[in-house]
Amino acid sequence: MNYFSYYYLSNYYYLILVVPVVILSMIASARVNSSFKKYSQVFSSRNLTGAQAAFEVLRHYGITNVQVERVNGNLTDHYDPRTNVIRLSDSVYNSTSVAAIGVACHEAGHAAQYAQSYAPIKIRNLVLPAANLGSRAGIPLAIIGFFLNFEVLAIAGIVFFSFAVLFQLITLPVEFNASKRALDVISDADILSENEKVGAKKVLTAAAMTYVAALAVSIANLLRILLMFNRRRK
Repeated sequence: MNYFSYYYLSNYYYLILVVPVVILSMIASARVNSSFKKYSQVFSSRNLTGAQAAFEVLRHYGITNVQVERVNGNLTDHYDPRTNVIRLSDSVYNSTSVAAIGVACHEAGHAAQYAQSYAPIKIRNLVLPAANLGSRAGIPLAIIGFFLNFEVLAIAGIVFFSFAVLFQLITLPVEFNASKRALDVISDADILSENEKVGAKKVLTAAAMTYVAALAVSIANLLRILLMFNRRRK
């Protein structure tokens, strides 16, 4: 196959496989921002802040060694297992909104996963080093291998990128489970009323869809590389 034919096919695969799911990913991202903005204007009747709600989840699971801190940014909320710290963004930490409480409880749900040695999160951590390498170098290695007609290099790139896809696949149950833990405690501890809980659930569902979309993008890219590799071998 000459260079021009190969270039055409690689762009064709990109257009039919990757572009549609990239658009889906953009829609998912816009939806989570829209949901968060909407329910940031709905405030809880108990008047708990995001930080206080996170502590309620930790208390529910008997976790006493995790701290809750404020971090700059918007939707930069995360749990850091290395330091046992839940970091909540400016729009979550002191806010009493339904959206803030949902996000804060979700991050506390991740802390609970680590405290209880939740299996998927342990598997995800094992895959993480290879996934980091694959996300950065997988596709470039495969493309270089294609152009140099160096099959071993192309295969190595495909394998590395497959670990990145696997990581994102394992991330789905981790994220959905953290949200389930959050919503269960929100109900059990009466953190939000039933009507308020509906809003928190919508925010967390929209956030989870961004992970689904990211996985779809990665799968599309992996399929594109595999098709290019198969075509190259022919």
